Amino acid sequence: MVAMRLKGVLADRSAWKATRCSIDRAMGVIGTRSAVLILREAFYGTTRFDDFAERVGITEAVAAARLKDLTAAGVFEKSPYREPGQRTRYEYLLTEMGNDLLPIVLGLMQWGDKYLQDDGGPLRVTADREPARVDVVGQDGRVRSAENLEVRARNA
Repeated sequence: MVAMRLKGVLADRSAWKATRCSIDRAMGVIGTRSAVLILREAFYGTTRFDDFAERVGITEAVAAARLKDLTAAGVFEKSPYREPGQRTRYEYLLTEMGNDLLPIVLGLMQWGDKYLQDDGGPLRVTADREPARVDVVGQDGRVRSAENLEVRARNA
């Protein structure tokens, strides 16, 4: 088994619990399939409500609920627009907080391509025409795996 090493006060796992867990809190914001797929679409350039619902394949009620939750959490901001002869509507634009979710969305795609697609998946993400991937990288720029990582209490 490959695992991160718990250090300091965390070494004795029976002596502490993961209270105020950042992973738990993040899942509270983006932990639904529809929320992650809405984020995928936002990274693909979708900004309008009807397009999110159609492209993700969810009902308008689900799209409205997820966009409301993601906006309230600060992942999106609403920006008004108006087509000629139509009422004012809103686009949903990723905030800095939302843009910072790119590695998570791409990491899920990368994992799904590797383990859930017989052909490696239908899409490729590239940077300067070279394959791009999400990795854990140390300060020195080297890719690290779980066995190379340590977890410490912030205040210890």
